[in-house]
Amino acid sequence: MFTLTKDALHYFPMNAKVIVVTSGKGGVGKTTTTANMGAALAKLGEKVVVIDVDVGLRNLDVVMGLESRVVFDLIDVLEGKCRLSQALIRDKRVENLYLLPASQTRDKDALSPEAFKASVRTLVEDEGFDRVLIDSPAGIESGFKTAAAPAEGALVVVNPEVSSVRDADRIIGLLEAQGVREIRLVINRLRPKMVARGDMLSEGDILEILGVKPLGIVPEDEGILVSTNVGEPAVLGKTKAGAAFMDTARRLRGEDVPYPKLDEDTGFLAALRRLFGVS
Repeated sequence: MFTLTKDALHYFPMNAKVIVVTSGKGGVGKTTTTANMGAALAKLGEKVVVIDVDVGLRNLDVVMGLESRVVFDLIDVLEGKCRLSQALIRDKRVENLYLLPASQTRDKDALSPEAFKASVRTLVEDEGFDRVLIDSPAGIESGFKTAAAPAEGALVVVNPEVSSVRDADRIIGLLEAQGVREIRLVINRLRPKMVARGDMLSEGDILEILGVKPLGIVPEDEGILVSTNVGEPAVLGKTKAGAAFMDTARRLRGEDVPYPKLDEDTGFLAALRRLFGVS
């Protein structure tokens, strides 16, 4: 477990080219994180592809505003119905940002882990992508295992609530067992006023319990809902969450970007320790 101070956090960059964005629990902001991190990294000069692996429940294309341009999807590529380059959708707003959408009409059994790994390898080795971000489906079943199969690193998205932290703890263990080397935490939807009142887990609580290196802290922001509804990642506008995602992307690349100042302990830490059996 790393050392956590109240005044500052160390930054922990990621060397991994292939990164799965996951959480275990649904509804914590994985797809939003994938879209914003992809757009932010592309704005910072990387060639990025974001891949939706939530077969049957495709959403990443909508969050990115690219749903009307989907012709082929990931399953079409794996089944040889089209070339990989034909399925890639280039974002017109951000140079070097691409989407590989999931299928809406198939189920997760159509997604072969080995075939998926081969396609991801092609994206890196032949198509020249600097970073591949994989939007994992919720849960810990076959969809998650397939999404994590080619991953060298992981962004675990967690909300400041006990159920989300517990699911994140489980998913971290599975990622480590699968050999994912670089695991970083993105704390999403933090409400500083609730933390100050003792009604929400603080950053310090979450990081100390999970023992995973932090990468980003994103505040609750209604601008995220607006950006999702209009299909434009928040990093392309001017919102608190968008700025936080951009800072997170800079840390991923190795920039020493300060974190927000931590609030005092809220009293949740002792209860959460008991939940996980941590003394």
